[in-house]
Amino acid sequence: MAVQTFSAVLHKEGDLYVAECPEVGTVSQGYTIEEAVANLKEATELYLEEFPLSDVSRPLLTTFEATCA
Repeated sequence: MAVQTFSAVLHKEGDLYVAECPEVGTVSQGYTIEEAVANLKEATELYLEEFPLSDVSRPLLTTFEATCA
């Protein structure tokens, strides 16, 4: 079995952290960052059992400024 590295993007919604894997599109949540990432890992591994990826490209991350009213 090959091991691949994926990204996790997290944000907080109420009491939960929501974690998303942009390479695969899987999403999960948890009450701590560690729990959210562990749940995302499990969800991603289950997804990849059914839908294996042939090639994974790393997402680009940048920031931008926007005027808020």
